[in-house]
Amino acid sequence: QVQLVESGGGSVQPGGSLRLSCAVSGRAVNRIDMAWFHQAPGKEREFVARMNWSGSTAYSGEDVKGRFTASRDTAKNSIFLQMNTLKSEDTGVYYCAARSPKVGYFRDPADWSYWGQGTQVTVSS
Repeated sequence: QVQLVESGGGSVQPGGSLRLSCAVSGRAVNRIDMAWFHQAPGKEREFVARMNWSGSTAYSGEDVKGRFTASRDTAKNSIFLQMNTLKSEDTGVYYCAARSPKVGYFRDPADWSYWGQGTQVTVSS
């Protein structure tokens, strides 16, 4: 059983930065695929970034790729999402997700087996 605990959310002004963390237990981060999803108020959960078991990353688009960076620390068995130049539309709950290594689809929440409880990010002036 994989357990995920997010932290690092908070309130920032537009243009600010936050670093989200996801502590993983039950499996080593270099033995599972991991992802970050964002759920804006009143909207569906959407894919943000993925880091697979080998450390390869993928992002939802060029805008996110230019502002967010996914990383991991195998010693801490954690993954991170560094978010820079935050915008009001980045507001919402951020979830980390995990699954056994798999080639193929990863952008749909249904592709993922394990979820954290989420951490709130609010970007507002």
